Amino acid sequence: MELSMHKDSKQMDSSKYVRYTPEQVEALERVYTDCPKPSSLRRQQLIRECPILSNIEPKQIKVWFQNRRCREKQRKESSRLQTVNRKLSAMNKLLMEENDRLQKQVSQFVYENGYMRTQLQNASVATTDNSCESVVTSGQHQQNPTTQHPQRDANNPAGLLAIAEETLAEFLSKATGTAVDWVQMLGMKPGPDSIGIVAVSHNCSGVAARACGLVSLEPTKVSEILKDRPSWYRDCRCLEILTVLPTGNGGTIELIYMQTYAPTTLASARDFWTLRYTTGLEDGSLVICERSLTPSTGGPAGPSAPNFVRANMLPSGYLIRPCDGGGSIIHIVDHIDLDAWSVPEVLRPLYESSKILAQKMTIAALRHLRQIAQEMSGEIVYGGGRQPSVLRAFSQRLSRGFNDAVNGFSDDGWSLMSSDGVEDVTILINSSPSKLLGSHVNSTLLSTLGGGVLCAKASMLLQNVPPALLVRFLREHRSEWADSGVDAYSATSLKANPYAVPAARIGGFPSSQVILPLAHTIEHEEFLEVIRLEGHGFAQDDTGFSRDMYLLQLCSGVDENAAGACAQLVFAPIDESFGDDAPLLPSGFRVIPLDPKTDASAGSRTLDLASALEGPGGARPTGETASNGYNLRSVLTIAFQFTFENHLRDNVAAMARQYVRSVVASVQRVAMAIAPSRLSLHAGPKPPPGSPEAITLARWICRSYRFHTGVELLRADSQAGDSLLKLLWNHSDAIMCCSLKANVSPIFTFANQAGLDMLETTLFALQDIMLDKILDEGGRKILCSEFAKIMQQGFAYLPAGVCVSSMGRPISYEQAIAWKVLNEEDTDHCLAFMFMNWSFL
Repeated sequence: MELSMHKDSKQMDSSKYVRYTPEQVEALERVYTDCPKPSSLRRQQLIRECPILSNIEPKQIKVWFQNRRCREKQRKESSRLQTVNRKLSAMNKLLMEENDRLQKQVSQFVYENGYMRTQLQNASVATTDNSCESVVTSGQHQQNPTTQHPQRDANNPAGLLAIAEETLAEFLSKATGTAVDWVQMLGMKPGPDSIGIVAVSHNCSGVAARACGLVSLEPTKVSEILKDRPSWYRDCRCLEILTVLPTGNGGTIELIYMQTYAPTTLASARDFWTLRYTTGLEDGSLVICERSLTPSTGGPAGPSAPNFVRANMLPSGYLIRPCDGGGSIIHIVDHIDLDAWSVPEVLRPLYESSKILAQKMTIAALRHLRQIAQEMSGEIVYGGGRQPSVLRAFSQRLSRGFNDAVNGFSDDGWSLMSSDGVEDVTILINSSPSKLLGSHVNSTLLSTLGGGVLCAKASMLLQNVPPALLVRFLREHRSEWADSGVDAYSATSLKANPYAVPAARIGGFPSSQVILPLAHTIEHEEFLEVIRLEGHGFAQDDTGFSRDMYLLQLCSGVDENAAGACAQLVFAPIDESFGDDAPLLPSGFRVIPLDPKTDASAGSRTLDLASALEGPGGARPTGETASNGYNLRSVLTIAFQFTFENHLRDNVAAMARQYVRSVVASVQRVAMAIAPSRLSLHAGPKPPPGSPEAITLARWICRSYRFHTGVELLRADSQAGDSLLKLLWNHSDAIMCCSLKANVSPIFTFANQAGLDMLETTLFALQDIMLDKILDEGGRKILCSEFAKIMQQGFAYLPAGVCVSSMGRPISYEQAIAWKVLNEEDTDHCLAFMFMNWSFL
């Protein structure tokens, strides 16, 4: 018996060194390409059908496939390491350049400090201040171009080229020099997978932001994407290139008129009249720089539009340098003056914050480039069979439709409807909805019946409520503020024969919400999803029936650590077909943070923004002083859109006004409930810890795994509950728990981040997924056969297999472990699974 076993092992070892003919290797490669999964019945069938492989032992074939898979993994890992090494080399070069710039800035500060000391020492001796006047005069002379150059001729290309070259020099001094004092934003640290180095201006005119990063795109492609500003800058309403002039050095000069949306309902939108200069540098770099044309700079006068305030773009742009081994190093500078003094004082921080500018423009440009690069390389694959460009188009349409509703431009057909005497909710109507809905059945139907689109909107000031926390709550707890009757009425706009609903049915029908992930950006700062509202219905002639409703939803800005990020939740009803050209009528919420102030009221209540506009800075309640500490403030904007028929316009307007007031009241209750206590505000902001239940469950999972298997689940030095939960949450393998009840199909109750990514769901929607729904037939049979062993022994190893996500995408995993999770009384609490080395097929 021993000799036989020894002989078998020697045969196994010798099989590793079998030499195959080229024809056999080619046949094995074909089989591997057709069926890469090791436990595939299809692979066994292909081997049997191939005569040239009939004289090879199955053990030898198995070893060949194992070696082939190892070689493939090694190639992928080698390619990944080479890519990371190139990124690190480029990032190191970028850091060295940034270090040189900072050294120049330090030298400049030292020189200015010495100069000021000399001036102060000579001040007691000097009897006049002529030297200071000369300094100020020279400084003014340098900053005022009109003293250096005569007025440029509007029809003279040479004059425009002079402006362009001047813009180029000033932009480069900001991008790579010390023309602006840059302060790095918190949390923006460099690395191979980071967004880049991001900084904001300190003590300069207007607001400015600067970013340096690396993207895997060629400079010409980067230039093409960045020039298409409406595709990535969500606040851009339109961009028209009115004039294009070639230059002698191979560059181009463009005269551009751009309109941008206002972020709230209580401020005017901005427009820009700029010159954009594209040219190449001697080192092979590509530069796109831009600045506003004003009477002081010279150049032709630009167009104007009513209800827009002309903003000033100071020299800004993009420096794109080719990177060794492919890709580009990008320097971005955004520097604008939004004329903050033209807005109410309470809103002024929105126009004076460099952090908000950095999030909306600078970082948005870098993120869009990285997203396009990964989509082009095939690193990102979305479910549902839709192309990434189609999903991006949905996100842009939702954002644009919401911006149109918030701004209500008259050239889009919006007009103000008379109010009911209380100005807290503004009602606008649009009788030309084709501009908003496109040429779909809905707009044709409304034109035939006579009707349009109605928008009810309001803005309010929130205090002591983090925007990300509020939007996350509104997303996950829709039933706390939404009315199912109004949802049902909104859904009828997608039908060929919408029901005539004169008013909202307060209370509506009972419903539950299921979130179905659709797509997300690289850093998960924005995600697109479909919301299924189950049990919704609409009563016609008081005969109720129940049906599901669907919403397409865009959520962004839910990261509480992102400084200056705008949090937004926008949704629109869709039908079951959900075509690529489906009409969208977006509604939703936008919360924009205001910089902390020490002179504002520190109360934790929610205030109507209109009351804050009555006086300068807002009225301070009696007894409140600045010693109450800083006040975390933000502006909430709400807009809801509905279709209407002309004979029901007044009824729909009354319903919309009532509904928005109801939503405002609900948001006020939510804001006060989730607002941190005043004591925690004085102690400084800190990330919210995990719930006690989650910390306890993490401890039970790890303790039970160690008890059953004898090894540690997590390699942690600290056994503190909070850190244990964090390590479990960030574990690379998918870990999830499901209920363990007799005669009841197991339902998932917890999953770490990898588990949620694998299932393509969220913590909120996890409880709607059953274990047997994600396992294939083979997986269910194996689990049933091993279940008794799990209950007796406490754990079991499950072989490699295939399961499916909540979106129906197949997933392969190399091995899985199932174990019982015991509570403090050592009784069965739930069943835990860990899927190792999983990947989408």
